[in-house]
Amino acid sequence: MVKVILHGCNGKMGQMVTELCSQDEDIKIVAGIDAFHHQGAGEYPVYRDVYNCNITADALIDFSTASAVDSLMDYCVEKKIPCVVCTTGLSEEQLERVRSAAEKIPVLRSANMTLGINLLIKLLREAAATLAPAGFDVEIVEKHHNLKVDAPSGTAIALADAINEEMDGAYEYVYDRSWMRQKRDKKELGISAVRGGTIVGDHDVIFAGTDEVITFSHRAYSKGVFAKGAIQAAKFIAGKPAGLYAMSDVIENR
Repeated sequence: MVKVILHGCNGKMGQMVTELCSQDEDIKIVAGIDAFHHQGAGEYPVYRDVYNCNITADALIDFSTASAVDSLMDYCVEKKIPCVVCTTGLSEEQLERVRSAAEKIPVLRSANMTLGINLLIKLLREAAATLAPAGFDVEIVEKHHNLKVDAPSGTAIALADAINEEMDGAYEYVYDRSWMRQKRDKKELGISAVRGGTIVGDHDVIFAGTDEVITFSHRAYSKGVFAKGAIQAAKFIAGKPAGLYAMSDVIENR
């Protein structure tokens, strides 16, 4: 059984991870960390500060806020705990901190924890290799609930990065066209964000060519898909050597 510390245990995603872990015989949450609510779910002890937790674990799952990631990385390195970083909206400096930590401990970071999105990334690389040279324009539209604070979503950026990497960095990301009056450049990759209601997470990747459009879509209908992916990632990373891992590694080992 994999023993896990859940960072951000009382948030919506933390509660979902707790619920799914309670139904899984192969994983157990042994401690939770939450700065804003001390009581927790009652199934495990909850600490306000990660440094107050001295409970031994095989992995740590992080569903918190970007501001908490720096100290979390230091803690995991100090305690030598494998870490699954699910928090989005990290700055480039924080991403570098994650990469630095991965030199000492196993770290799995993904902008999106679902199996479907990570399969979509693979398919987009293949699509870009065929469609981009044929003159297709690429646009990404993402939609999320009205409480999401970062835009565009980390998932949208990950999808764009997969396409751009396949095309050797040929694209320039454009997030807002309201300030310019000019036709679309062929090397633009447009990324648009919609915020409203309780949308869990929608992503459309549009390849628009002459007289034909191909759209790749992913819809998340509950937060459970993200929680399930995080649990799979924790099981995967426990016991692994130091290094930076991704959900693609989890998929390949299914």
